[in-house]
Amino acid sequence: MDLTPRSLARPEAMGDVPGVCTLPLTRAVVQYRDVHELDHMGGRVEDIGMALVVEGRYAAAAEVVDLGSARTKVLDLSTELVVLDWAYEPTHEHVSDLLVRAAASGETAELRRYGFQLARRVLERVGFGPLTRPVLLRIGFRDLCRDLDLHEGTSIRIVIGSGRVVRAHLDCDSCALVFRTAFQRRDSLLERALLNAFPEARLRCVDPTTEAGAVEYCARFPLPASFDETRSVLELVRGGLGRLMARFEPDRHAALSGMARTFGDRETLSRLQLGGSSPAREVALAPPAGPGLVASTVH
Repeated sequence: MDLTPRSLARPEAMGDVPGVCTLPLTRAVVQYRDVHELDHMGGRVEDIGMALVVEGRYAAAAEVVDLGSARTKVLDLSTELVVLDWAYEPTHEHVSDLLVRAAASGETAELRRYGFQLARRVLERVGFGPLTRPVLLRIGFRDLCRDLDLHEGTSIRIVIGSGRVVRAHLDCDSCALVFRTAFQRRDSLLERALLNAFPEARLRCVDPTTEAGAVEYCARFPLPASFDETRSVLELVRGGLGRLMARFEPDRHAALSGMARTFGDRETLSRLQLGGSSPAREVALAPPAGPGLVASTVH
């Protein structure tokens, strides 16, 4: 054993950890947060936040294809990396071939279909957990956006008055519905409507941090502990957004309700079979009835 001072010395300038990933990531199936599209809070509606790395020799510039939209992106996976699974080489080669054909023809239907089948198999193999929960929430909220307000972004716009539009997107990491406004001061009418629409959520107001900033409201739900709870939370979100629309845009709400009665709600998560995701049966204990009620407030 060499115990010379040179062998015991530690390079102080480098520290204890490099801080970046230096592994080749080609064929990895990763979960990502789309921070590259800052104009679309929550990402684009076709994306599911789960991608196959088609060229990942350098993690800081990994070329991926989203398994929902079939869109290619270049992501920096060097400092934040969540690998859900690895694809076989024939699978990677097949996806690469589909990408070439899609680029030549401009048609991505086959690639989207195969990509979501791959995502589905990975999710069913990995099962429900903290790493897959954001992807499942995003897939479910994507359905809500398509039903209530289909456009490029994964958000839902609600007109609450003349020239006053609120945009709601789901923070899938914290399971919170975030309402972005253009107001620099709190809006008591909107606050009362949010309290009535989301009685199950913890509501908070986020004041602007800059002079040009705007007020945001956050309806935070308990983090789902199972696949079934994830679907239940999304139903609460859908119901609350429906109540908001009924309050501020009754004509639009009536039209959307009629379409839902005819065609039904989208529910992509119902196509997934996540075995073993349900916990043991639980029974909630209610406190004894008292003489008074505690009112909810927005802080």
